Amino acid sequence: MTERLNPALDIRFQDFEEAAVRVLQIMAEFIHVNTLFIARNDGKTNRMIKVLNKSEKLVNEGDERPFPEAYCSLSVEHGEQVLVIPDVKQHKETKNMDVTKKLGGGTFIAIPINYKDGKNYGTICGLDTGKQTFTEKQIKMFETMSALLSYVLELDYTNKQLFTISAPVVKVAKGIAILPVVGDIDEQRAESIIEKALFKSRELELECLIVDLSGILHINHTVVASLLKISTVLKLVGVDCIVTGLRPDLAMKAVQMNADLKDMVFEKDLEKALQKIGFELK
Repeated sequence: MTERLNPALDIRFQDFEEAAVRVLQIMAEFIHVNTLFIARNDGKTNRMIKVLNKSEKLVNEGDERPFPEAYCSLSVEHGEQVLVIPDVKQHKETKNMDVTKKLGGGTFIAIPINYKDGKNYGTICGLDTGKQTFTEKQIKMFETMSALLSYVLELDYTNKQLFTISAPVVKVAKGIAILPVVGDIDEQRAESIIEKALFKSRELELECLIVDLSGILHINHTVVASLLKISTVLKLVGVDCIVTGLRPDLAMKAVQMNADLKDMVFEKDLEKALQKIGFELK
C-alpha cells in the first residue's frame, strides 16, 4: 500500500522529474487505481518516466513500446480532455492491442501533458486490471495535475534558457573570451557555468578566459567556492583565467571560508583584465 502523505511535507521541487514523482504520490491518495504513471513520447516511442505501483507491478520505469501500440497514443489523439476506457478488452481501439493481451483486461484513464505551444510532451495515466469508475473530482484532479506539469515543463525550459543566456561565453579575439555571469546563482547553476566554461574553452581553443562576476545579485558561501573553482579547473586544460568584478561582499565571503586564492588572478574590472593581456579599450 502507498504511504500516506504528511500534509506538512515540503512539496517544493527542483525540476520536472521531481514534480512528476510528487504529483503521482498526491494522486495515489485520491485515485483508486493500482498504477499511476507519467509517460513521455517522441511520436515514435512511448517511455515510462515515473511510475507508482500500489500492489501489482503493471508498469516499470524505463519500459518502452512503439507509440502507436501504447494506450497513451489514444489519449493524445483524444485531445486535451481526460480519456477513460472502462474496459480495455471491450473498447474497439484497445481490445486487439498487444498490451491488452498481456494485461488481460482492466481500466485505463489518461490526459496529455502539453507544452505551452500545444506540442505534446507525454501523458499522465492510471491503469488497473479491474474495472474502475471515476468521480467528477477525480477526473478534475487529472486535468489539474496535467496543467501543473505543463507549467513545470515551461519553467524547466525557461530555466535552461536562462542558464545559457545569462552566462554566455563571448569571444573577443583569437584565444580570448569573456564569461559574464549575471543574476542569482545557486549550486546547480554554478556547476553549469563551470561545465560551460570548460566546453567553450575547448570549442573556441581558448588561451585565456575572463570571468566577470560583477552582475551577480545573490550568492552563498558554497557557490563562491564553486565559482572560484573555475580558475583551477581551467588551468588543468591549459587555459588561464582572470576573475573580475569580485564585489567586496563576495570577497569577504571568500576570505571567511578560507578559500585558496593564491593561484588565482583577479582584476578590478573588465578593462583592467584586457589591459593585462595586452588589449587597450578605446
